[in-house]
Amino acid sequence: MNSKLHAVRDGHGRPLVMLLSEGQMSDHKGAALLIDALPPARERLGDRGYDSNAFRAALVARGVNPCIPPRKNRKVVINYDEALYRQRHRVENTFGRLKDWRRVATRYDRCAHTCFLAICIAATVIFWLGK
Repeated sequence: MNSKLHAVRDGHGRPLVMLLSEGQMSDHKGAALLIDALPPARERLGDRGYDSNAFRAALVARGVNPCIPPRKNRKVVINYDEALYRQRHRVENTFGRLKDWRRVATRYDRCAHTCFLAICIAATVIFWLGK
């Protein structure tokens, strides 16, 4: 009953693309599943979990500048825009808005598809309200 939500949001904090994966899946593998569904953008923000050479190369191939801090154990340190990365709290705010919905926060549903349906309903309302 462990799952992880991967989400892409727009500049207004509205969720655009979401994926519910198994909890043991690493973030950059989940992001690789979403790469074809990503809307066009100049930069992509992500935390250290999304730091992988393959994911960075896929973003650069699409003309996107990845703003992802390097993992602590990375041998070659990669620079990133720290000022832009400070805006990452807005991504966490989007997850916080989703978790305002009690059913999403506590994961009442045993089935992944039912849980994802509740997340999609919450995301639709958040998108519609424009918060």
